[in-house]
Amino acid sequence: MKVSDYIASYLEQKGIGHVFELSGGMITHLLDSLNQITKISIITMHHEQAAAFAADAYGRATGLPGIALATSGPGATNLLTGIGSCYFDSVPAIFITGQVNRHEQKGTRDIRQLGFQETDIVSMASPITKASFLVNDPIDIPSIFENAFKIATEGRPGPVLIDIPMDVQRAQIDVPVSVNLVGSDEIVLDKELFQSIKTDIQNAKRPVILVGRGVRSAFATNLLIELAEKLHIPVITTLLAVDAIPFNHPLRIGFIGSYGNRWANIAFGESDFILVLGSRLDIRQTGADTKFFEDRKIYHIDCEIGEINNRVKGCIPIVQDVKLFLQAFLANIENDTFFVQKVWFNHIAELRNRWPDTKELSVGESINPNSFIHQLSSTSSNAKVFLADVGAHQMWAAQSLEILKHQLFFTSAGMGAMGFALPASIGASLAFSKQPVVVIIGDGCMQLNIQELQTIVRNKLPVKIVVMNNQNLGMIRQFQDSYFESRYQSTYWGYTAPDFEKVAIAYGIISRTIRLPKEVKDATDWLWSGDNFNKPVLLQVMIDPHTNTYPKIAFGRSITEMEPFAKPIEMEGT
Repeated sequence: MKVSDYIASYLEQKGIGHVFELSGGMITHLLDSLNQITKISIITMHHEQAAAFAADAYGRATGLPGIALATSGPGATNLLTGIGSCYFDSVPAIFITGQVNRHEQKGTRDIRQLGFQETDIVSMASPITKASFLVNDPIDIPSIFENAFKIATEGRPGPVLIDIPMDVQRAQIDVPVSVNLVGSDEIVLDKELFQSIKTDIQNAKRPVILVGRGVRSAFATNLLIELAEKLHIPVITTLLAVDAIPFNHPLRIGFIGSYGNRWANIAFGESDFILVLGSRLDIRQTGADTKFFEDRKIYHIDCEIGEINNRVKGCIPIVQDVKLFLQAFLANIENDTFFVQKVWFNHIAELRNRWPDTKELSVGESINPNSFIHQLSSTSSNAKVFLADVGAHQMWAAQSLEILKHQLFFTSAGMGAMGFALPASIGASLAFSKQPVVVIIGDGCMQLNIQELQTIVRNKLPVKIVVMNNQNLGMIRQFQDSYFESRYQSTYWGYTAPDFEKVAIAYGIISRTIRLPKEVKDATDWLWSGDNFNKPVLLQVMIDPHTNTYPKIAFGRSITEMEPFAKPIEMEGT
């Protein structure tokens, strides 16, 4: 069997329905095989980075590895940002790159390149993949692909890269009956540890559950909610877990971190017991002052031991898959009773009433971004996924989206890659059989992968694109206000954006622009009205250029001290 035919058949057998690519000479065999012998939909993008982001979203949505293909040289290197996004956000993906023929590779020669576009993509990608393979022998293909799927999906999910020379792709191999790989042993938690957790919860006065991406990537949100309801403990979430518990659930407190909801950050800071589920406790979640957290009981559950007691010290480590932990713990406490801490819940409610997200900004007669996001949520119950790009609009979305039980939230967090949301919306919508999705994106981010509007139109995807246009790079501009005496080089000075309404029309997308608060309700209804429901549409929302993102942790201070009322005592390093 031809190697490229084997790969195509294998992907189909694994349940892959879509692959994302930009054609090039070194992947033509793979593309032809996918087209000729499978029912897999080949989604042609206009940039390899966009293909990687689409695969990223597909992996987040399905739990299967997202698949992206690229040719050798620049095609392969263009994937790297998307590969990094998958790696840092724990997304299963397999990136397949074409390589020059084996006889055209430089090998040990003391030269830079032998074959045209020859590039050592394996070495480049190795630091941001769980594994990277260069296939030198066609007979290794079956075991490499079986290993790649296993590596990408087991433990902490992540990307794998497979680089395949063109002559290997067209080689003939014998098809194996099966490839059996031995799975890792399951870690068993002891009863004494469970008893310790239960005792500490029952003794706590101000407990919280902190949820990270690990719960969502384990597809364990139902177990999380079951546990929270059993324990009667409020839930706070990181950026990548704002969809882990529905907005309207009585135990949901809010989003924490550098730009978290003020009431949630204060509750996090005032807690005396924290059950950390699949969160890294990184600097954007805790702030720079980690000593602040080391005076309370913290149980940290994560599948990677290196993430525990990394920044926040004194945590009790439980190295385990979050889903397995939740299942085991729920079974262990099935007959136990836990009491509601009414004083604690009333205190959190009072904090929320005192510091509502819609009152953090003074915008005069302009559109309040947080109020807009609430209104967008209320009219977008049919959206399957909300996708936010990176910047001020990302934080407004995380602060204020009213995500329902059936909805998801995707963003690039660890990599923080501008240009993520538009191409990711393609992977997200296709993963859910072309259900509608909503993209929330800034004017700066929109210009990084704007070419994918054509991919959305060509594939007739019902993507609702909301461009929050503040005519500058707002988050960095705010940084310049804090540390550079409002010198706006390259964020406001020397920066421009087009009229995205006109750009959308050029691509054949219905669009409109709003500037005033009184226009918001009608515009968000318009996204879903009539024929617009099943079509891509674009709404440009003009935001005052000097609108900040508040609250924001005053860098160097504890998580409870937030701008604009507290001032930073150090310059941010992240």
